[in-house]
Amino acid sequence: MAKNGSGKSQATKIAGRSGVAAAKVKPARLKSAAIIRAGSRAQAVSITPGAAKRLVSEKAERFTESVIREMTRQAQLHGAMNLAQGFPDFSAPAELKRAAQQAIENDVNQYAITWGAKNLRQAIARQATTWQGMEVDPEKNITVCCGSTEAMIASLLAVTNPGDEIVCFEPYYENYGPDAILSGARPRFVSLRPPANGTGEWTFDEGELRRAFNRHTKAVIVNTPNNPTGKVFTRAELQLIAELCQQHNALAITDEIYEHIIYDGAEHISMARLDGMSERTITINGISKTYSVTGWRVGWAIAPALLSNAIRKVHDFLTVGAPAPLQEAAAVGLSLPQTYYVELAQGYRRRRDRLHAALTEAGFKAYMPRGAYYMMTDIRSFGFADDVSFTRHLVKEIGIAAVPGSSFYSQSGQGSQQVRFAFCKKDATLEEAARRLLRIGKKRN
Repeated sequence: MAKNGSGKSQATKIAGRSGVAAAKVKPARLKSAAIIRAGSRAQAVSITPGAAKRLVSEKAERFTESVIREMTRQAQLHGAMNLAQGFPDFSAPAELKRAAQQAIENDVNQYAITWGAKNLRQAIARQATTWQGMEVDPEKNITVCCGSTEAMIASLLAVTNPGDEIVCFEPYYENYGPDAILSGARPRFVSLRPPANGTGEWTFDEGELRRAFNRHTKAVIVNTPNNPTGKVFTRAELQLIAELCQQHNALAITDEIYEHIIYDGAEHISMARLDGMSERTITINGISKTYSVTGWRVGWAIAPALLSNAIRKVHDFLTVGAPAPLQEAAAVGLSLPQTYYVELAQGYRRRRDRLHAALTEAGFKAYMPRGAYYMMTDIRSFGFADDVSFTRHLVKEIGIAAVPGSSFYSQSGQGSQQVRFAFCKKDATLEEAARRLLRIGKKRN
């Protein structure tokens, strides 16, 4: 689970100039057996706790395993519905599946060019121009990676040095904290505050953001549409961030994986298309969410040539390349007609509204997202001590897995009365979830 029995957070904790304390992870007090072969003999040698601790890197001890993936394991353990991890339980487009099968049949089964198959890079460049008006050279500006997750860590490793700082809005997608640690940077967090009435936009304080930038700032991570809040950053907010990046000679690293999943007239704007930002923005995206293929692991980073060269070198030695046949299928996906993306957003809006109604009826204060496919909620009305005890009860007794809100924050205690649900599910799944959620509402009364 995300926290231990005492209620102390086991979510990602990161040390930085913002004053956030590093998580204290105690090594298991166990004696493990190491088999040492000497000729034909083998003997067991005890490793003391102190010696065992030395075998693990300091970086790895500064963060825990993914809470989101842990909740998926809890769902499987208890036979619960998984509204925790953001993967659809419905089929991917038939065109993509046929394209992948055909690519395998055509023996596209060996290494693609390290930074991406030519067909896919050309499709990415074409669509970046069509959707966002970006000028992208497929030969110089694109690195195809094993999902947007690898694109993010490859980008951070390519641009940061020890002592650099990364500005990050929180609550944040849980990978960003460990990514900063692994790349040797220090994160500085800027708070996103939920709307008072549950239907407005999550906001941040301009003064707090300005204070987060300084001479050590290397980059700011902007996830829009945002996971977990569903916030879609406005043009004015992005222009403020762009102004600070230019003032402090910093980069913007944007995670835009949910760009096509937006609602209520919201507009997705890529930072790279703003004045002065094309040469200092790394745009990260992928096919996982738009095409319901989270297991394919095909993503990319679009960057100016100088940065792209650095990202390509890091990517090459991290994974060599993304799956070749799935890259060919991804190129087909990027060629789907505009009607696909309109219907995608409409379908997710219906799912969003269905889950929001169910959560509200059950007694949650649910924050209506304007993008992505997650819903953050306030659980104070249920009277549980914290988010972990609540999600533990939810998965064991109600049969629904959700994510403790504290896993999206840097400090213990933050998000302790918040829980995130994913609604990238079939109508039947959401209908059954609504039925089950009413049980906790009745228990509350």
